[in-house]
Amino acid sequence: MEESGERLRWGVQRRLEFIDFRLFWDGRFNRSDLSATFGISAQQASSDIGQYEKIAPANLRYDRTEKAYIRSGDFAPAFIGQTIERYLLQLVAIENRWMRPEDTWFDAIPPVELITLGRRPTDSTVLLRVLDAVRKRQEIDISYASLTGSVQPSRTIAPHALAHSAGRWYVRSWSKDHNDFRDYNLNRIATVGDHRPSTIDTALDFEWVHQFNLDIRPNPKLSPERQVAVAAEHGMTDGRLLRPCRLSLSFYLMSEYNLDVEPGILKPEKQQIVLQNRDEVTQARALSRQMSIEALARALEGI
Repeated sequence: MEESGERLRWGVQRRLEFIDFRLFWDGRFNRSDLSATFGISAQQASSDIGQYEKIAPANLRYDRTEKAYIRSGDFAPAFIGQTIERYLLQLVAIENRWMRPEDTWFDAIPPVELITLGRRPTDSTVLLRVLDAVRKRQEIDISYASLTGSVQPSRTIAPHALAHSAGRWYVRSWSKDHNDFRDYNLNRIATVGDHRPSTIDTALDFEWVHQFNLDIRPNPKLSPERQVAVAAEHGMTDGRLLRPCRLSLSFYLMSEYNLDVEPGILKPEKQQIVLQNRDEVTQARALSRQMSIEALARALEGI
């Protein structure tokens, strides 16, 4: 994908990606689509189409009746092949009202039905102040709705990272009240108050720092045919998936896929994959947590 012997300029790359996108999703596009989307002249749009035809000549043909370029039967994505998931996520974002259709390249939205309980929108002020605290290594006072039923009006945390699992965003933080590192659900933080420099070394968060491979296999109680299907779905190699994971986040992944449940308790259809090294992960997580608590205690004694 060269232009004048050099890599394509960013603007040209984006416009060729748009052509690829429209051919993939809508099966067609015309020159005016390109001109209107990027605010370019008809001459420049024609030049871009000609560039695309040089790179992927088998992907399109011009239909004089429709006055549009039509996706060919031999079409293969030339620019968006590695980012198809990104565009599928845009459909999810549109359905969740996180993104407007006009902010995407879709000409028409395919029928989509999204099944979710939904969550309230993230408070931009809360997120901004949390991100500032992460960047500036500050501790902040927050009001937090805990599932434990705590009526504590305020908590002091020192956030150092964000984490995402199963549709939820978490703030990985040191908790002054508990004297350990833990996760706080971003959407349960109602307000962020005072902030001040933090003296906590985030390297002491051993659960976060320590990464472990989750050894995931198809449930052996499934039929051989279903095991093959499960392995293919999860991209396993020789019936095995080694998934690197921070120990602090392994809990969420194990809970989402029932990997924390002893094999044999659930029906195989409800536990299609199993964690081969479940005990190792549990022990490593407990050990890292204990090490972190002890190291924090020693560090705070010196303050």
